[in-house]
Amino acid sequence: MGNQEFGLETTAMERIAQEIKTVCDMGVEVCLVIGGGNIFRGIAGVAAGLERSSADHMGMLATVINALGVQSVLEANGTPTRVLSAIPMQTVCEPYIRRRAMRHMEKGRVVIFAAGTGNPFFTTDTAAALRAAEMNCDALFKGTQVDGVYSADPKTHPDAERYASLTYRDVLTKDLKVMDASAISLSRENGIPILVFSIQTPGAFAEVISGNGKSTIITEMAEI
Repeated sequence: MGNQEFGLETTAMERIAQEIKTVCDMGVEVCLVIGGGNIFRGIAGVAAGLERSSADHMGMLATVINALGVQSVLEANGTPTRVLSAIPMQTVCEPYIRRRAMRHMEKGRVVIFAAGTGNPFFTTDTAAALRAAEMNCDALFKGTQVDGVYSADPKTHPDAERYASLTYRDVLTKDLKVMDASAISLSRENGIPILVFSIQTPGAFAEVISGNGKSTIITEMAEI
């Protein structure tokens, strides 16, 4: 969305694509789950009076638009990609098939998962945790507006505490709003660490991948 109120800003997409390309050039296999809040938020649709399932499906379709946009920018930068959608729409992308996705990754392609889980009542956070488990990912990285997990929104609470590390249980018991409970629980069950970092900070993705960047890591046991 960049500095716009809604939609896609080319400059923002190009910056994010460069972040991804840098990590791919490091030899890391990358797959992406992209949200659609810059176009439509299902929960906002419900608040406006839409039926929940319809609103959620509208949100999933918004993620397909974003996925195709990111694919276009990545490939313009020389990074091969494939978009796989949980809601089949063969005229614009491939349907999600786990083995096909894994094969694309083995061939060095960035796989972009669109349409969430394909089911209403689940967020893209849950979709990310699900795909991370299915793809046997070593870690789940969540790019947000801030450089980690805070005790409260640092934009409205300047005295909010920033956590360097947390356990899955901490996130659930403290009701921290970093990801929804189902995503945290799914990551915990599959032993997938979650690293929360700022997608707004240039170079942050590669730095966090290298173990040097500023982030919050969520695991079974908090780091000392």
